[in-house]
Amino acid sequence: MLCPNCGVDSDKSAIYCINCGSAMPQAEEKKKSSREELIGFSTRINDPAFTQYIKNTKRWSFLFASIIALVAIIGFSIYGETSTEMDNPEAFFIGLSIGGMFLAIALLQSIGRNRSTTWDGIVVDKQIENKRRKRHTSNNEYYWQQYTLFTVSIKQDNGKIYTTSAEDDDTVYNYFRIDDKVRHHGGLNSIEKYDKSNDDIIFCNACASLNDIQDDYCFRCKCPLLK
Repeated sequence: MLCPNCGVDSDKSAIYCINCGSAMPQAEEKKKSSREELIGFSTRINDPAFTQYIKNTKRWSFLFASIIALVAIIGFSIYGETSTEMDNPEAFFIGLSIGGMFLAIALLQSIGRNRSTTWDGIVVDKQIENKRRKRHTSNNEYYWQQYTLFTVSIKQDNGKIYTTSAEDDDTVYNYFRIDDKVRHHGGLNSIEKYDKSNDDIIFCNACASLNDIQDDYCFRCKCPLLK
């Protein structure tokens, strides 16, 4: 095939010209076709891997909470038996309360995932704010901590505004553009872009890890990337 830049004939399978190094027409067509495939919401969301990921997340959340609860109960019970400052059953009940709190948090997280719904929306605003917060030290003094808050606002199809923000990290902020069409996937609580054709990166909709747009599966959790 003739190179459109220098006219030298190269093999049909060649991606670049053997003479000048320019991209061959078939390579450009393949690249264009590949980019066009990145437009649209992915049907890979129906992959069983996502259902399994949600189940595993719930299971590990309750397992972790149960271990922490057991440690708190045993720890305070031992403290009540050995300490002169607190006796049982007071120490035991304190440990029981702390353990119950961790189990309640895991339960609320599970309920939140179950109630999460799928909806479409449009990115309507992006903001960068320089903020500060008061931090206290161990000697009852305080100082001001400076940070930058990056916020992306999405208008849902029901008119409500959904916001996602990050401190001192502009990755998500730069990933989205105003007027981007997006979809929130229920259960996963993650956002998928409709048009990914201009992107070099993609977020895993399961674990939120950052991946290369050329990859098909997340390097961390092995779930399919929605593209």
